[in-house]
Amino acid sequence: MRDAEGMTAPVLYVIVCACPPARGVGELVGLAKERGWDTCVLTTPSARRFVDVEELVALTGHPVRSEYKHPDEPDVLPPADAVIVAPATVNTINKWAAGICDTLALGVLVEGIGLGLPIVAVPSSNRAHTSHPAFVENIARLRSWGVTVIWETGGYPVHDPATGSNTAPIPWKAALDAIAVKTGSG
Repeated sequence: MRDAEGMTAPVLYVIVCACPPARGVGELVGLAKERGWDTCVLTTPSARRFVDVEELVALTGHPVRSEYKHPDEPDVLPPADAVIVAPATVNTINKWAAGICDTLALGVLVEGIGLGLPIVAVPSSNRAHTSHPAFVENIARLRSWGVTVIWETGGYPVHDPATGSNTAPIPWKAALDAIAVKTGSG
């Protein structure tokens, strides 16, 4: 996407996983747009039910993708300069760290590490899931590969399983601040 001066804006992929805070991803898209990002939203297949696809298309000017395209089809999205995965579920974190590419979102994340893209992840799940040793080890593994993981920071609590769905808001601004640091854009 070109800005008012005809310059190409950097492209931010926002990858959304299936959990209740995904409903607020439009806020992240709006904040990214204010900061000059051309933003594209990709969802896991299950996360598509949690977002307002039409609203995100209107906000971004791009289709919301959740499935791999046919190999002969051109890509409808520009290549990413940076990636934010938020909310990131335990399932996605664990598969990503294992190099599993069974969804478009995971394929982009695995490839992003290989390409050296700046990536920020914001996990969202309950304390029982996030206490599992595999999750804890995989957060450390992703960090060792250069991924910034915003996890259990001030104002972003992990909920207990007995409380039901996580309704804690995602720290969208913190995710954008972290990607700005990684890209040197702010």
